[in-house]
Amino acid sequence: MKRTIKKNPAEAEPARQLALHVDTVIHQTPFWASHAGDQDDIILSTRIRLARNLAGIPFPTIARREELDTVVERIGNACKSIRMLQPALTVDIRQCKTLISKALVERRLISPVFAESSSAGIAVIDESEQLSIMVNEEDHLRLQSIQPGLSLQEAWRQISRLDDELSEQVEYAFSDKFGYLTACPTNTGTGMRASILIHLPALSILEQVDQAIKELAPSELAIRGFYGEGTDIIGNIYQVSNQLTLGRTEAAIISRLEVIAYKFLDLERNARDKLLHIHRVRLEDEVFRALGILQAARVLSSAELMKHLSMVRLGNELNLIQEIDHRILNELMIFTQPAHLQLLHENITDPESRDVLRARLVREKLAG
Repeated sequence: MKRTIKKNPAEAEPARQLALHVDTVIHQTPFWASHAGDQDDIILSTRIRLARNLAGIPFPTIARREELDTVVERIGNACKSIRMLQPALTVDIRQCKTLISKALVERRLISPVFAESSSAGIAVIDESEQLSIMVNEEDHLRLQSIQPGLSLQEAWRQISRLDDELSEQVEYAFSDKFGYLTACPTNTGTGMRASILIHLPALSILEQVDQAIKELAPSELAIRGFYGEGTDIIGNIYQVSNQLTLGRTEAAIISRLEVIAYKFLDLERNARDKLLHIHRVRLEDEVFRALGILQAARVLSSAELMKHLSMVRLGNELNLIQEIDHRILNELMIFTQPAHLQLLHENITDPESRDVLRARLVREKLAG
């Protein structure tokens, strides 16, 4: 486990601070959704998050307003000289418009809880959205790296480097006995949460998801929805992450999750093979029925879209559908979410209009 060494910020080589506008981020496809990754036919992305707190300042839940302001100032200044974050988008969560904060949740850059916060806090997001920081969520710092496919080692390499650069400028709350001190005891130790976003449609068709989760996800692992803790499972997409950090090393956490990831991969691939060779008519019906709805629907809710996209993605990966690039499916998954639709199409203000627009955009995209 790394130990924080406090250095004089003046010793850090200054870097030119470039600012991104929020429109730049909202209009682009995130790195994890636009680039190929290992095992990305099933595992959509990998995320590693580190929880950190500044020494000598209470956790955000009990800190005074001026103490939270101090954290924002210190971290904001530190980020300006970190090359990995140049250029970066910095969002003041108190001044952020509701739609923008919701769109950042939809892009998995901030948590739903943080989006609704009225306390002093900022989000710092790098240009490609591989790296992001929430300041004053549950902890003073939540550092995050998201990579395409199964990329635990690369996500760890990037977030570890960012953590090192920050620790040169601020002093973390650290105990020689317990490790990094965090607001939630389950994060104390490494402060690490490693997770994969995994698509399990074949297991879902065969009604074997619950059994797979029961077998492969013991109490040390958590299964959550698309947007993380407290969110629903949509489109047969599950977030699988470690639950405990105390007494475990970063390498052990990553290794354990990697083992679990490959077990899920084996189960899903076996289910896909079974559908292809034993239940092919059932599989084709699910896939082409979903494709037909997306190509013809005039009204689509977010949940319905994700449900049918799941089947179309499955058909695409199994070469039942060959004319659709999987990156198009990723773009539809991101840009048809409610806040994105309202930000990118100013005249859309009510749910019914969103559903009509969503259906039109899907038809146009699938038509090429």
